Amino acid sequence: MDTIQLIQLFKWMTIINIGIFLVSSILLMLLKNIVKKMHAKLFGIEMKEVLVAIYAYLGLYKIMIIVFNLVPYAALLIIE
Repeated sequence: MDTIQLIQLFKWMTIINIGIFLVSSILLMLLKNIVKKMHAKLFGIEMKEVLVAIYAYLGLYKIMIIVFNLVPYAALLIIE
């Protein structure tokens, strides 16, 4: 696998993961009450805890996108 292929791989990984992150965030904003009720019933936790868990998930997911997708992509662009 050469540098060009790696750059394309990381570019598409970044685009796909940011897309998933944005869709998740938008759905959470639009359907907050439905999501809270569904996850509270599904996991047997309070609605306050559901929001904290979801926001923690989104924060961690954003950090993972930056560390494992965006930074390697930027590094490959720099060295090319």
